[in-house]
Amino acid sequence: MGSAKNKDSAARKARIEEMRRAERAREQRNRILTIAASVVIVVGLVVGGVVLVQSQSGKDDEATDAKATGKLVAGEDGVSTWKGTLGRTHVKTSVKYPLEPPVGGNHHDAWMNCNGDVYTKELANENAVHSLEHGAVWVTYSSKASEADIEALAKKVKQTPYTLMSPVEKQKAPIMLTAWGAQRTVTGADDPNVGKFFEKYVQGEQTPEKGAACTGGLSE
Repeated sequence: MGSAKNKDSAARKARIEEMRRAERAREQRNRILTIAASVVIVVGLVVGGVVLVQSQSGKDDEATDAKATGKLVAGEDGVSTWKGTLGRTHVKTSVKYPLEPPVGGNHHDAWMNCNGDVYTKELANENAVHSLEHGAVWVTYSSKASEADIEALAKKVKQTPYTLMSPVEKQKAPIMLTAWGAQRTVTGADDPNVGKFFEKYVQGEQTPEKGAACTGGLSE
């Protein structure tokens, strides 16, 4: 009898020990699986975050539309005016404008100084358009304009608050005058239409933000 009991007791101990070993093995597997799952989740979050940042960065780098609906219509006086709407939202990206130079549309929140400022390098349209919004007239010229005309126009701009001047090589004519929603070409610095355009459009009725500063902006 005693021998049988001893055998049963040994068998129970063996089964218990086997169950304990199996339980320890299951716990170890569960820990490994939990750690592996955590690693996968963390990696997924990191990769997802990188993709989101890259995606957002890509959006920030993309050019936005000027939100200009309509077209420039030529008038009998030689001035073309925008018939439609021009966006006025401040953006941080570059803007696709339908005209060169543009007559308005969405633009950067920093304007170019336009207190008779003459620039010798091309400007970012997004900043110059903001100057137009403040009522400035933008005098632009290409390499086809004569040096004499450029010098004479620069002198006239320097004497006129709420104006600015810069080269724009892609424009359709050698010399152009642009205000918010209005534009014309002129034959040269002595063209009487230069003075007429200045008189009508410098802080003219077309100005969305009449009286806004033309100083305190960008100078280059």
